[in-house]
Amino acid sequence: MYFLRRLMVIACAAVVAASTAVAESQFYPSHAITMIVPFAAGGPTDVVSRIVAEHMAKALGQDIVIDNIVGAGGTIATTRVARAANDGYTLITGHMGTHGAAVPLYPNLAYRPDADFEPVALLAGTPIVIVARKDFPANDLQQFVAYLKANTATLNVAHAGVGSVSHVSGELLNSILNIKPTGVPFNGTAPAMKALAAGQIDYLCDQIVNVVPQINAGTIKAFAIAAPERNPALPEVPTTAEAGLPAFQVQAWNAIFAPKGTPAPIIAALNAAVGKALDDDEVRNRLLALGSVIPGPAERTPEALMALVRGEIAKWTPVLGHAGK
Repeated sequence: MYFLRRLMVIACAAVVAASTAVAESQFYPSHAITMIVPFAAGGPTDVVSRIVAEHMAKALGQDIVIDNIVGAGGTIATTRVARAANDGYTLITGHMGTHGAAVPLYPNLAYRPDADFEPVALLAGTPIVIVARKDFPANDLQQFVAYLKANTATLNVAHAGVGSVSHVSGELLNSILNIKPTGVPFNGTAPAMKALAAGQIDYLCDQIVNVVPQINAGTIKAFAIAAPERNPALPEVPTTAEAGLPAFQVQAWNAIFAPKGTPAPIIAALNAAVGKALDDDEVRNRLLALGSVIPGPAERTPEALMALVRGEIAKWTPVLGHAGK
């Protein structure tokens, strides 16, 4: 009888907990939401997050506070969110580094990208552009590649930390060219770009969101965009296929995730807010001006985002497996 009563108590507690979660989700959100960005302010993930979050806050009727937490290629912040309360008030803007490439890069990763989060929605795709300091001695991609191969020992490549988009994209390019330049890590893409514009770094593979203003201002030099088609934000920059390096094709992305177990109604509310933001003309224009690729409705679902995460893990594991050893 004791065990029967114990089981009944446990069952009742579970029912009460579930009922409470459902009731709370009906009034969500009742206060400000924190959206953690795992990289420095001013970088691509930060910029995209702020543009979309501003409109989401209006749709949800509550502030969304951006909190930049940097370190270890975004995995410190991502681990924190994985362990946060699953009440919908702590979210993270992840990307192909934190939720894909981190798996082979960090053998002791404290979270599982495909199991420890509830996917909310894809925000934007961001093609990668090969850029260099403005006085780099090459005028097109073929000359750039030839110079890299001939002078690898004296060249350096910047990135925003191990596991960042700029790091894994650079690793992919270097592996295709079979070169090993000196890697120079920065605490975010914004400081890496600042160093490149100052001529302190030789080259960088970076998200288009972060390079358009500098390219247009002439402070850095662009050689190619790693996408199937030219981008309207940089119409004069050829694709890698056009420029003679078709093997280098890579696109980053940003997406919102919540801790595992966040109630389905809350995920639905957040997903709907993202959809409204991405359908808003002002938001779209701001993202397109940066070179972002805006996902369609079918690509914004939680299910589509989970499929993307699993695909990214499968893609980057053979490319970066050596780097985590």
